Amino acid sequence: MNLPEKEVDYKQLNSLALAYIGDAVYDVFIRHYLLLNGKTKPHRLHREATRFVSAKAQSSILKKMIEENFLNEEEMNVMKRGRNAKSGTTPKNTDVLTYRHSTAFEAVIGWVYLANDQNRLNEIIDEAIMKIETGGVETA
Repeated sequence: MNLPEKEVDYKQLNSLALAYIGDAVYDVFIRHYLLLNGKTKPHRLHREATRFVSAKAQSSILKKMIEENFLNEEEMNVMKRGRNAKSGTTPKNTDVLTYRHSTAFEAVIGWVYLANDQNRLNEIIDEAIMKIETGGVETA
């Protein structure tokens, strides 16, 4: 199956749609990163991936990026929209605030991905990975 040639007008998408694609993109990057680092056993892959993709981890990464002024003005605007979006679902394993920050992080990833800014996407995800690997953020 070929993807359509048409591009998505990402500037018109709501924050939850951006978070939807951002979640998938971030997950693929993390899975690829883990495979590159020799993690190949299914249970271990899942456990390791959770360190990076849990709501708590994503929320902590975002908060650190905000503290360090890592996000540019446009990304901050997307983040604020994502943080304030009402999803209509109740998070199962975390509090609402953590869930909202996680959604905001995913919205930023989605925005940058759909903007087709591969360099910036790599910078953001590399920074997120570094923050997890060095213990600079809460993951559990």
